Amino acid sequence: MADIQNHIKHPINDLDQLELLDRDDLLNIIKSMINGGVTINFHGKRTAREIEKKVRPRVTRVVRNLCVGSEEEQARNLIVEGENLQAMVTLYKYRGQVDLIVADPPYNTGQYFRYNDKWDTDPNDPELGSIVTMEDGSRHTKWMKAMMPRLNMMKAMLKATGVVAICIDDNELFHLGMMMDEVFGEQNRIGIINWQKSYSPKNDSKHLSTATEYVLVYAKDKTLSKTGLLDRDEAMNSKYRNPDNDPEGDWKTNGDPTVATPAEKDRYAIQSPFTGALHYPGARAWSNPKKTMKKWLEGWGSTYVEKDIRDGRVKALVIKNAPIPDIPEEINLDSNPVVESEEIYNHPVVVNSRKLAISVRDTKVWPVLYFSSGGSGRPYIKRYLKQVKQGKVPLTYWADEDYDEPLVIGAQSWNYEESGHSQAGINELDAIIGKGHNFQTVKPLKLIKKIIQLWCPPTGLVLDPYAGSGTTGHAVLELNHETESERRFILIEQGSPEKGDKYARSLTQERIKRAITGERPDSNGDLVVAAEPLGGGVEFRVLAKQIDAKTVLSMKRDELIDVVITSHWEAERRGGTNLIRIERPGFQYLVGKNDQQEGYFIIWNGTDSVGQLDMETYSIVVQEAKKENLKAPYHVYARYEVFQSRSVNFYKIPDKILSHLGLNENSDSFNEDEGSE
Repeated sequence: MADIQNHIKHPINDLDQLELLDRDDLLNIIKSMINGGVTINFHGKRTAREIEKKVRPRVTRVVRNLCVGSEEEQARNLIVEGENLQAMVTLYKYRGQVDLIVADPPYNTGQYFRYNDKWDTDPNDPELGSIVTMEDGSRHTKWMKAMMPRLNMMKAMLKATGVVAICIDDNELFHLGMMMDEVFGEQNRIGIINWQKSYSPKNDSKHLSTATEYVLVYAKDKTLSKTGLLDRDEAMNSKYRNPDNDPEGDWKTNGDPTVATPAEKDRYAIQSPFTGALHYPGARAWSNPKKTMKKWLEGWGSTYVEKDIRDGRVKALVIKNAPIPDIPEEINLDSNPVVESEEIYNHPVVVNSRKLAISVRDTKVWPVLYFSSGGSGRPYIKRYLKQVKQGKVPLTYWADEDYDEPLVIGAQSWNYEESGHSQAGINELDAIIGKGHNFQTVKPLKLIKKIIQLWCPPTGLVLDPYAGSGTTGHAVLELNHETESERRFILIEQGSPEKGDKYARSLTQERIKRAITGERPDSNGDLVVAAEPLGGGVEFRVLAKQIDAKTVLSMKRDELIDVVITSHWEAERRGGTNLIRIERPGFQYLVGKNDQQEGYFIIWNGTDSVGQLDMETYSIVVQEAKKENLKAPYHVYARYEVFQSRSVNFYKIPDKILSHLGLNENSDSFNEDEGSE
């Protein structure tokens, strides 16, 4: 079935296709047409919008031999092996806690995108489905049905200030843009980035060689989100010098003293203290008040006065008692902003003014308003480096421009020098993993690092639901190593070895591990420490069976510990509740701690089932807390509570575990209550 196009821009020509739409879809189309709105419609859209409500959270199991770093370091970052929609539902504790989502979904080019038709009715089906080929007439519809519930879930995962950046090519650019407008709102679109994926043309088309791809950037609420700055580079800082030993430090040697929004009161002439020439702001206006301009001019040693020089402008600032150059009637002062005269240059008042100005130039700190070329050129203004925002603003070709204030991104182009290119991404993966990985859709580190720097604060959390080779996690580790940042990441990758998709273990985890340790394959394929270790750690978890009360109560001890450690959160400090697992021998109930040095305990009745909190088990809790130097409150999970203490926060099993996953025994609050915590 061919896709049903946007019904307003492209009316449905094949009326038979209407039979494929259900009643609600048809009503939505008609309502939108009546209201004059723009929307995207496709077969199965209503189901796609609701499908995430049917997704059930799952048990997550920690794979110890795939974790890297100390217990504290592992608690900061996470790789989840599993289907990303199910994973995002399972990660309920992070709902509303993510600062930035970076997503690189399959591009629907007939090579990587899989679709399981069973997902239309049961998104919990574990099968990956088959590759959607270019010959499949429903390929666009299938791609949109897969993306819509994931976009809704991404929005739920973001903080109110959060931002999502989705990479895409021209195959689905327009469909994705309309879905993003619908899910996030057109008013929350931050920009569309066009990045140069290759730096030389390829003979891949008889029309145009495709050299660019796109990143669609949307905020959850644009009024609350912020776009940051990138680190300044040497090229930018080289524009700042200190030729006069100014105690304020380096300053920009060609600062523009004008503004582009002319006001007549600021479009007057100033007379040079060096040459006696008249300088106008051209078609612009002086950017500082006249009183300030007069003070700066007098800093060159001469007295200045306001005078009407009959040039059709407001009074000029001229040297006291100095003659004024004649202004030819035919001259356009907007395009020819300098009027000079040899006679004026040699006049005694101007000669004396020049003598005083040269003395200042050669022996003193220059005024803020100075004249270039040793005094004979145009006026400029000092812009001190310490007053300039210490970063590059998000504009096209930043290396060539310098702005004092950040501007709106809009639609921008990033050349390969700024964003990297696809081959660089593949080369980076080759270097860290070795060749033969057959992964051809690797984003360059430079591109992802740039996105993270712009939209994730230094202590923020980044989520990548299509982790692939792990570029996003690698980028976070590099930024933490290079700067004073402490960002965290969550990577989700399908990783289904029985289907040949081993990325989660053979690529994602392996790349992150080697980035942390600095290990690289040598010419013989042996791992050696050949790069600077980035440090940090990561925990590796696998999505397992669906979870419910019966499942929780039937869990073995290690399974239950995994669930508690990975699902626990507290309303008052939800974003910072990352529990650190404690696995040292000698503890009967203690399983973890938080960064407040509070202990977490599971009361276990032998090896078969969870027990109850009573005087005897409470006494053991207190002893184990003292042994590990942990403080109250003690967070205790148990089946029943028959003893109460002010020093205990009690969590009933299975109820509290289900609640921490957004569930209870009768309903799924994650999906039913959009505003709940």
